[in-house]
Amino acid sequence: MSKTFSGKEVIKALRRFGYYIDHQKGSQVFMHNMNEKKSVVVPYHKEIKKGTLNNILKKTGLTIEKLKELI
Repeated sequence: MSKTFSGKEVIKALRRFGYYIDHQKGSQVFMHNMNEKKSVVVPYHKEIKKGTLNNILKKTGLTIEKLKELI
């Protein structure tokens, strides 16, 4: 995983994957998918740390390749 992703890119990909923005508190964007009953918090930063990105991918069921396609 050499490329870094911004919060804006991850949010864009998740919206295309079926998530919607519920609300935002500071730099934390709360997103939900009503079909799968899942929720995830995405930091709206210039660069998302590797561990945080892995946690988001694990919760949503996305792979890094699918994330790149959706961006």
